[in-house]
Amino acid sequence: MLRGLYGAAAGMIAQQQRQEMLTNNLANANTPGYKADQASLRAFPNMLISALDTETHKGASAPTIGELTTGVYLQERMPNFRQGDINETGNSTDIALLQGVMPEGELGRPGALFYTIQAGNEGEVRYSRNGNFTIDGAGFLTTTEGHYLLGTNGQPLEVGDENFTIDENGLLTASNGDAVGQMNIAYAEDPMLLVKEGNGLLRFTEEGELPTAIGNADISFQLQQGFVERSNVDASQTMTEMMNAYRSFEANQRILQAYDQSLEKAVNEVGRIG
Repeated sequence: MLRGLYGAAAGMIAQQQRQEMLTNNLANANTPGYKADQASLRAFPNMLISALDTETHKGASAPTIGELTTGVYLQERMPNFRQGDINETGNSTDIALLQGVMPEGELGRPGALFYTIQAGNEGEVRYSRNGNFTIDGAGFLTTTEGHYLLGTNGQPLEVGDENFTIDENGLLTASNGDAVGQMNIAYAEDPMLLVKEGNGLLRFTEEGELPTAIGNADISFQLQQGFVERSNVDASQTMTEMMNAYRSFEANQRILQAYDQSLEKAVNEVGRIG
C-alpha cells in the first residue's frame, strides 16, 4: 500500500474537522457572549524506518532508512475567551460583563469571569458569558432557556419585573426599591478547564465550583445594564480560514485520487505482465 495514501486521508479528515469548527463559529457570530473555538493542525509523531534484512545484518544494528511522516490531526478545540464588543440594546434585562485586566494563572494565561447559572433540575452549577437574560413568570432573572441566574448566596435572583436596576458591582434593586441581592460573578484562574455544553453554558471540569470574584481586590470588573456582550467571532477572518481549509481539503483529495489511480494500474495492468 502506498504510504502517502494515509497522509492524504489524514489531511482530509483534519481539514473537514477544521471546517466544521469554523462553520460553527460563523453560525454563532451573532450569539451574545459566544466565544469562538480555536485549534491548530499538528503532525503525528514521525516513525523511524530501519532495514529488516536479518540475514545480511546478523548481530548488527539494521541500517536506518529515514523517517516516515504519518499525517496530521486537529488538536483539541479550545474557546478563545477574549472579551467581545459591547452593544447597547436598551433592554433592562440585558447585562454586559466587562472584565478588567485579569491576573495570570500558573500557566501564564489570564483568568476570565463568568455569570453563575443554575442548570437542570438537580441544581447543577454552570457558567456563561451570555448576558441576554429574561424574567420568568415568577419574577426570577433567567437565561433565555429558563436557567436561573444565581446570586452570591447561591440562590436565584427574584427581581419581580423588568423595572429592576443593577449597579456596576452587581447589586440588584427591585422596582419598589427593595434590595434583591448581588449577582455572583465567578472567576476562573484557568478558563481552559471549562468545556462547552451548548446554549452558551460552560461546565467546570474540576471538582467543586469556581470561586467568586466578588470582594477579590485583584480582580476588576464592571456590569452595565442595557448592554450585551457580542460574540468575539471575526466573521471576515473566519470566512478566509474556511476558504483555506476547503482548498487544503481539495488538494489532499486530488493526491488521494492520484494514489487511487496508481493502485488501479498496479492491480489491473502490472498484474497482467508475464
